[in-house]
Amino acid sequence: MSESVKIVTQNRKARHEYHILESWEAGLVLQGTEVKSLRAFKANLKDSYARVQNGEIYLYNFHISPYEMGNIYNHDPTRRRKLLLHKKEIHRLEGRVEERGLTLIPLKVYFKHGKAKVEVGLARGKKLYDKRTDIAKRDAELDAMRELRQRNR
Repeated sequence: MSESVKIVTQNRKARHEYHILESWEAGLVLQGTEVKSLRAFKANLKDSYARVQNGEIYLYNFHISPYEMGNIYNHDPTRRRKLLLHKKEIHRLEGRVEERGLTLIPLKVYFKHGKAKVEVGLARGKKLYDKRTDIAKRDAELDAMRELRQRNR
């Protein structure tokens, strides 16, 4: 059975800047006009991150543009938003984040069966040489694919 998933936005730089160790799907607590803006694809995950506070996880710097028809009921575009996870998952994440160098990064925001979801990844920052090796590996794969296409002509 196919799931009805509609991707709103992705954090494309996350996989370049970080090693993603694990990822979780979390629900997202939103106000009414925020949902309408998300459905209009007016969101940006750039520079956003998640943090565990008082046994709950919050998403910071996730920019959802104000809804154009929202008048006085509009929201603050970069307010902190609560993420919904099971208590056991939150405790596990809290323990892992306290390890040296790990952080929570939102990878993508999407609608699944009408509900707004966030894919949150447990990440470790890459060093410059890691980024260089990833770029070199990607370039080598592209060159190999080009070579194969040339030979098959």
